[in-house]
Formats: sequence, structure tokens, C-alpha cells
Amino acid sequence: MPKAVKYDEYGGIDVLRVVEVEPPAPGAGQVLVRVVAAGINPGEAAIRQGLMDSQYPTTFPSGQGSDLAGTVAELGPGVDAFAVGDEVFGFTNDRASQAELVAVPAGQLVRRPPGMSWEVAGALPVAGTTAYAAVHAVGVGEGDTVVVSGAAGGVGSLAVQLARDAGATVIGLAGPANHDWLTDHGVTPVAYGEGMADRVRAAADGPVDAFVDTFGDGYVDLAVNLGVQPERIDTIIDFAAAQKYGVRTAANSEGARADVLAELARLVDEGRLEIPIAGTYPLDQVRDAYRELEQRHTRGKIVIMP
Repeated sequence: MPKAVKYDEYGGIDVLRVVEVEPPAPGAGQVLVRVVAAGINPGEAAIRQGLMDSQYPTTFPSGQGSDLAGTVAELGPGVDAFAVGDEVFGFTNDRASQAELVAVPAGQLVRRPPGMSWEVAGALPVAGTTAYAAVHAVGVGEGDTVVVSGAAGGVGSLAVQLARDAGATVIGLAGPANHDWLTDHGVTPVAYGEGMADRVRAAADGPVDAFVDTFGDGYVDLAVNLGVQPERIDTIIDFAAAQKYGVRTAANSEGARADVLAELARLVDEGRLEIPIAGTYPLDQVRDAYRELEQRHTRGKIVIMP
């Protein structure tokens, strides 16, 4: 019997368990994937804690996870875009990827490029499509100066690179431990904390044109105080501030498409986009994986390897 992560009630990491489940059967238009890697995301922790019940209500027992990469094990009726044995990556909207087997709509998968590691393929979908949507929402282009909060996190580390690839000057807000990594990727690092606004102004040496907030905790206020126009501010997390100031909230739901995945895969394959991997855990250590994630200090993505 295959195994999967489940939980029966809202709570901390202690509610997570790994149990044997009935093998999922792919329905019409679906592909059964044997999972090799499944990235984890802060939104999954928030849903499991019950913090997003109004937006994403949960039916128990619930599975967990959206990101996945693996091999095609079986095809459902009507699927001709893939063959058994194909190596794929993508996402599920059924909270089910942290498992050994998952049935996924074929339109939510693309082929894994030969040069892309399993860890990277499993880490890319949610963070990559979220970063893509946020950067595009604020219209980043040649000559812009863009600030990204949480610049070394799962989404932020990709957003800074996508903004640089679009021709912008990028300022990344992050702790000192991540400054060398940001510098190596063409980003000007600025430490968060007291006096941050002045440090950003000094680093920008002119107006800040756009702001991508991947962290919350007052960064939308900072963007407004820096004089960025609301239509060029995007937050993926601080929805109260977004409502207050009328800023954008483009995130995963706007970018979660196969064509975006294919574009991100191309950038990775060409060496123009790096997905930092903070660590990997086996499926039965899912609690440890989320314990690390919820400290909010990892560089890049944490990946479950069933």
C-alpha cells in the first residue's frame, strides 16, 4: 500500500502523520505519478494550522502538498500527451502531493528537462509560478528599480532572479547570512530591521519603481512609504495591507499554468534561474521538514523525497 501525509484536525506539526492509503486511480484526463520529490510551502502550514479556513476550508482527513515531480505510472482515459515512464513535474490542487502516488490532471504537468535535478523539479512549481506572477503583476522591466522582501526565501529567491532577468536593478531584503548569495546573483542586499527604509533609499540611489512582498509583516507599508505606486506593489501574503492600500495580490493562482512551468523550466535549463534547495527530508520526516520551514529562515526550498 502506498503512503501519504494526512491530518485529521487543524494544528501544529504534531497533527501530521504518514499512513498507508488506497492507491489512487487516475480519472479521465489524469495521470498517476509516482512521486520522487515534493516541495513544501508556507501556505500549506497556514492551511493546516487553520489560519486560512475562510479561504481554503478543509475536509478531514486532509492530505497535504501541491508541488510534485516524478514518473508517470499510469494514464487515465483520454490522456495522450504523456506515456508511462515519462519524467514530469507540476502541481496538484487536491492537497495530495506529499505521498508516494498522486493522480494529477495532465494539464498541470510538464516534462522534466534532463538537466534538472529531481529536487529542483519538485521545488519549482508553486514558488516559481508565484514569483513569476508577482514579478509580472508589477510590470518589471528594463531600467526599473525593484525591491523584494524575503529575498532569499522560497519565492523571494526566484523573484529576485526573474526581476534581474527582466533587466531591472534589484534590491533584496534579507538577513546578513544571505547577502553573499544575493550579491552572487546580481542583487543588492539590504538588511531588514530598524533603519531599513533609509538603507533602501541609499541602495536605490533614486526612486523605487516596484516592490514585491513575499514575507508580510509591514513590508507593504514600507513600499508605500518609499513612494511606490499601489499598482506596482504586489504582496503574496499581507492581504489586509493589500486591501488597505489597494495593492496587487497576484500569486500562485495567477501563475499556475503549464506554459509558465515550461517557461521556468527553460530558464533553469539555460542557467538563468537557480532554485536553491535548503534541505531534503524523507516522507516519514515530514514533521521535521515543516519545523524547519516554519522558522522562516531557510534559503530557498525544502523538499520531501518519498
